[in-house]
Amino acid sequence: MATLPVYRWRLAPDGYATRRQLRALGLRPGGQDVAAQLERPRRRRGPLVAYLYRIDHAKPVRPMTPARTAALAKAMAARQTCPNCRTDAGYCIPRSLGMCVTCAYPEVQRAA
Repeated sequence: MATLPVYRWRLAPDGYATRRQLRALGLRPGGQDVAAQLERPRRRRGPLVAYLYRIDHAKPVRPMTPARTAALAKAMAARQTCPNCRTDAGYCIPRSLGMCVTCAYPEVQRAA
C-alpha cells in the first residue's frame, strides 16, 4: 500500500483541495481516493488532519432535482416539529431536549 504525501498546514501544492474547497468550486470528489493530506500540529494532542483530493479528477456537483428538494423540505419539517405538542417550533428541535423549549420548560412559560 502506497503512503499518502503529507504536507504542512497551508503548504499544499496547487491542484489539491479539501471537500469544502471542492464544493466552493462546484465540484465533488467523485469516487476518487484521497490523494494527500494536510497536518496541522498541536501541542498536547495529535495533529489535525485534512484530506486532499485532486481537482483535475473531481466531478461537477449533481444538480438538485425536484424529488431531492421535496425530501430535504420534508426532513427539515420533521426536525422542526415537536413530538410532544405536534407544533412547528420554527427552529430545529435540540436533540438534547427531544422536544421544543416550551414543552421542555413549562414552568418558565408560566412565570413570564
